[in-house]
Amino acid sequence: MIPMSVGEIADAVRGTCAHVDSATIVTDAIVDSGHAAPGAMFVAIAGERVDGHEFASAAFSGGACVALTSRALDGPCIVVDDPVLALGRLAHWVRVHRLQCTVVGITGSSGKTSTKDLVAEVLACRGSTVAAAGSFNTEVGVPLTILRADEATQYLVLEMGMRGAGHIQYLCDIALPSVGVLINVGLAHVGVVGSIEGVARAKGEILEGLPREGFAVINADDAAVVAQVGRTSASIVSFGTAGSSDVRATDVRLDGQARPSFTLHHYDHAVPVSLLLHGEHSVHNALAAAAVGVCLGVPIEVIAAALRAATPRSSWRMEVHESAEGWTIVNDAYNANPDSMRAALHALAAMGSGRRTWAVLGEMRELGDLSESQHEEVGRLVASLGIANLLCVGEATRPIERACAQESSTTRIMWASGPEEAIDLLRGELAFGDVVLVKASRSIGLERVSEALAPKDPS
Repeated sequence: MIPMSVGEIADAVRGTCAHVDSATIVTDAIVDSGHAAPGAMFVAIAGERVDGHEFASAAFSGGACVALTSRALDGPCIVVDDPVLALGRLAHWVRVHRLQCTVVGITGSSGKTSTKDLVAEVLACRGSTVAAAGSFNTEVGVPLTILRADEATQYLVLEMGMRGAGHIQYLCDIALPSVGVLINVGLAHVGVVGSIEGVARAKGEILEGLPREGFAVINADDAAVVAQVGRTSASIVSFGTAGSSDVRATDVRLDGQARPSFTLHHYDHAVPVSLLLHGEHSVHNALAAAAVGVCLGVPIEVIAAALRAATPRSSWRMEVHESAEGWTIVNDAYNANPDSMRAALHALAAMGSGRRTWAVLGEMRELGDLSESQHEEVGRLVASLGIANLLCVGEATRPIERACAQESSTTRIMWASGPEEAIDLLRGELAFGDVVLVKASRSIGLERVSEALAPKDPS
């Protein structure tokens, strides 16, 4: 974070100082009191289950010099109407007054985090790049990422999540991106906005605020994405497998670990790319990153080299681990929606060719009235792909179980009430050479299954 005085911050967020010297210098912004250190400002957020104000004293004990709060505390604080909104005001002020970097905003129904990581890899070849950690894509995470940048930052890569209409617009108003990336439009969050058209409108907000001299990077293979281009005056740069795409892939193929190789094209340039990432869906993420690089003047050969070297940066997204017992665990348990579930199951089928496969699946949340039918679709896909074993976890997965049983007489189907029961069952069933996909919405906690069966190397 660019150092700022408490007084400067108070002015930027329209707050009032209490029990603090306005000349005190802040060098970091945190929301976890456990991360407190000298110079930190603790942002006290009142959530549904936990009120951050209750942890302010712990933050002060850890060295935090001030807290951003909605009420006066006994310790040093800046009192504001709403700490989350104030954090956004601060990030916007820093973005406008202190940063000279190019801001890239990325959204989509699936693949945001992986695409963000690839964009950061490409742009880091040309200059100092700051990118969101993991999935810091909310009204808290985006401002915190902006505040990580400093005067030397040349590129700021932001992932933008959506929980309803107007949310991405709010994030764009804070960050002011000049490059907006719309990866895809799918059924994720359809239960929140009511329809796939509602998802498209909400995701498409990322294009509306782009400056005329900016770039709108869009997926030419997704009709719902293409339909949003009329909402921007920025230059359109498309990516995909369609021949009309500005940045495109041909000759896509997978190796035995479902790692894609393809030829990357931009106008009359064509270069080979082999990814270290798993799943054919990684091709579109890589193309989106390549398109951003093209927009910002990165040579195609440099882009290709960055993509070839890229490894997974963010946890629980197609992480592949080998256990001491000889089975392979694919941990894709960070989140799940119908599109990402299909992609992961296709990757499992490709990785498991000639081996015994397991799909360990939990609920996909926020699908509203489509929940039952979409879970049934997953069950039918498991059957059609010839997955050997299906383990459904949780009551909400009964439609997966039922649909798979109706479609397949060869897939062995099991059910567990929760992650711990699934772990016990798998420990008694897995054998050397098995390939296991673990996937569900984040709140289900299926990452515990992956971590129990193939612990990460502590080093």
